[in-house]
Amino acid sequence: MENKHNQDENNNIEVWEDLVQIKDLVIAIVICGITTMGAYFIAPNEPPKPLFFGLSGAIIGFIICSIIIKPKRNFEKTGEK
Repeated sequence: MENKHNQDENNNIEVWEDLVQIKDLVIAIVICGITTMGAYFIAPNEPPKPLFFGLSGAIIGFIICSIIIKPKRNFEKTGEK
């Protein structure tokens, strides 16, 4: 059991004081990058539209990532007040 715990720690990195798995982080970066840049490049070349298309692509990427990548935390209730 301890060996598996140490192995899990090796697959995690710290981002903003939280541990994340490297594989999930890379998947999320790739998905969000593709959706953001894809939406930006298909936007019409009128001044505010590329910005709005890029932002909506980032939001779509975030939604896709939140569906694909499941949280790995377990919360335990220790006592009631």
